[in-house]
Amino acid sequence: MSDNIKELKDIERELLDAEGEKDGQNEVSCGPNMAWIPGLVLIGIGAIFLLNNFTDFQLNNWWALFILIPAFASLGNFIRAYRVHGGLNDEARGSLIGSMILFFVAAIFLFGLSWGLVWPVFLIIGGIGALLSAFISRK
Repeated sequence: MSDNIKELKDIERELLDAEGEKDGQNEVSCGPNMAWIPGLVLIGIGAIFLLNNFTDFQLNNWWALFILIPAFASLGNFIRAYRVHGGLNDEARGSLIGSMILFFVAAIFLFGLSWGLVWPVFLIIGGIGALLSAFISRK
């Protein structure tokens, strides 16, 4: 009887070790692969300021670039959720829609667009979210 208990403990220990290695690999594989996002943000902001310095392009609302920080964070969360779950789920969909809204709000401020003219884009983004939600529930 004690041999059976020992065998069960050994099997349980092996399963826990295998699960721990799997979890550790998921965290490691998602971490370094996401390192490109801050670099992309810095390159984009630097390119905009360089464009502002060498051309007639005027960036009057430069402070709106700070809206891009949470937008890229939300986009990174979308990519992470998509990779971890192996496809689209509610978390990934919410992060994608959130990042789309933030990118659009930043574009409105950066380019001085009129809210009265571009508000239908929010309806389009909401429709994309509804379509993605329907796609997820069919899976």
